[in-house]
Formats: sequence, C-alpha cells, structure tokens
Amino acid sequence: MTKRVYDIAIVGAGMAGASLAAAIGSRARIVVLEAEDTPGYHATGRSAAFWSETYGGPAIQPLTTASGPILKAGGHLAPLGSLHIGRAEDAGAIDSFLTEFADSDVTLDRVDPASFVPGLRPEWALAVQEASCAYIDVAALHAASIATARRTGADFVSDAAFMGATRASGVWRIETKAGNFHACTLVNAAGAWADDVAIRAGVRPLGLQAYRRTMVQLRTDPGAPAGLPHIADIAGRFYFKPEPGGRLWLSPHDETASQPCDAAPEQIDVAIAIERFEHVVDWRVAAVERSWAGLRTFASDRLPIYGYDVDVPSFFWCAGQGGFGIQTAPAAALLATGLLLGTSADQTVAAIDPARYSPHRF
Repeated sequence: MTKRVYDIAIVGAGMAGASLAAAIGSRARIVVLEAEDTPGYHATGRSAAFWSETYGGPAIQPLTTASGPILKAGGHLAPLGSLHIGRAEDAGAIDSFLTEFADSDVTLDRVDPASFVPGLRPEWALAVQEASCAYIDVAALHAASIATARRTGADFVSDAAFMGATRASGVWRIETKAGNFHACTLVNAAGAWADDVAIRAGVRPLGLQAYRRTMVQLRTDPGAPAGLPHIADIAGRFYFKPEPGGRLWLSPHDETASQPCDAAPEQIDVAIAIERFEHVVDWRVAAVERSWAGLRTFASDRLPIYGYDVDVPSFFWCAGQGGFGIQTAPAAALLATGLLLGTSADQTVAAIDPARYSPHRF
C-alpha cells in the first residue's frame, strides 16, 4: 500500500495548532497530532479567559487588536472591562504604562478606582481603565477552530505523543505513540514541549522556557458585584476577575520556571494570592472552591515565534505564545498561514511585520 503523505503535519492540537489548521483550511492536506486524549488539555484548557489589548505589551498588542473583530464576529467575546490599579508608589508604573501604549489604537483613561470596586482599600487610589477588555470563551473558540479544520479536511489524531522525526527525500517520517505519519512540512505547535519536539526532530532548540501560573476560584462575602471589571495590579502582583454566581478568579501573577509537565498548583501560591487579594479589598474570603495551574511558555525576548527554522527550512515554528496565545490566536494563525504557505498576508494582518516574530532573530 502506498503511504499517505500529508502536506503539513502539526504537532499539538491546542489553540495554536487548531487555529492554524483552521486558517489553512483546504489549501493543504493536514494532520494534527495531539499527545493527550483531549485537545487543549494543557495551556488552552487552563486559560484565565480574558482578552486584553495591553496584555503582553506593545509588541503583542497588534496581534491582539487584529484578533478582536474576528473573535467578536464568532461570538467569543463578552463585555468585561479592566482596571490597572496602583498605590502612590506605583505612579511611575502608571505613567510608563500609558506612555507604552500612547501611539497604539488602545483607549486608556485615568479613572478613580473606588467608583468601580466597592470595598477597595483607600491606598489603591490610582487606576487606568481599559474598557475594551473582554471575557473570551476559550472552549468555544477552540472547538470552533477544530470544527472548521475538520470541515475543510484536516485529520486530528489524539493519543499521538511525538516521539521523533527524520527527513528523507523531501518527506518527514514522524513517529508517534499512535503510529507513523508522513508529511512534507512539520509544524511545531507543541507549547511547553516545543523545544523537546525540535530536539527530537534534529532541530536546534530556541531556548523556550515554561513558567507555572496559578489560578484560584474564590467565593467571597460579599460576592463579586455586578459590573465588576477585571482588576490588575499595575506592578504585576495579582489580577482577579468576576465569574458567574458571584465567584472570583484570582491569580498571584506567579511565574515559576518549570519543566514541561501536567502543572498543578502549589498551596504556597494559593496562599500568596489570597494574602495579596485581602490587601486590596475588604471582602472576606468565604471559601477556596478550586485551584489549578497552567504553563506559559516564552522565548527569551517574550515574543512568539512564527516561521520556518533557520537551518531546517521544512520545520516551521508556531510556539512561544506565553500567556497571550489565545487572545492573539486568530491573527497569529493568519500571519503564520501566510508564512507557512508562502502566500500574501491576509488583509487582517497585512500591517503586522512578521519579521518581529521570526525564528531567524535567534
């Protein structure tokens, strides 16, 4: 029997791999190889689930902003708003934050945080409002990407942990726990495992580092008031946002270096989160209902990596999305698709310089 050779094999069916497969559509024969039995089990399934144009900094903002209309059209965003708050000693950080985005399309306004957050302790007197911040329905977005990719012909294979790949006569032979697959181009969308995939394919790793981020769901007294926005410390020590039923999702904004793994929360990080929260508002923490952790993976310059490898031109990087991979997914997928297929950039991302995210910068 003649072996089937795909045009493209994508390693990883999380948001990066799924959205890329959806954006490519029927223009190539695609197989998406997922190590877990459920796509999106790791970073995608543990997202803090908000869309913020300032999150990730000015170099990420164009991808986030370009993704906004696509996410809205798909019904994946809902109003939330955000306040970046600080104390007197944070005045410089507030000024720097406004300066960073002064030339962007993001609307930011100085406001009085007490009018937005009942029970806010008086020392938290500084704030910048980012009204465009929104809830993002991560599960629906991921499911829609997979459905689109399947509808246009992509094959998804679960329980297919990547074991290695070799290339001969213009074709990659890809070994997985689900068997062997063959493709002309190999896409590395493996999240925290991206450097490991590169090494197993004989490609130089790019020094990606995974970091653990903790999230806690709280029940408070009083419960989160209606209309409460996402609240972020301008100094990066915590953020929290309301959830249905008056619950809160709270993070200590931790970054603990980690090996790629099935991340779990540490009780010390949960305790730190609560301690910081109690110094912001006078609400009582009635219960910690659950906690979880996920991995956010960065390159050394904290920018994502989209493009063909410097030394192995049939190996394509789609990695290093940090904590902003979901909110930038639609635009990033369009940008990566143009690079991958060698076509003109989609009009949505035509103004974004792909060289900023190229693996050639390493």
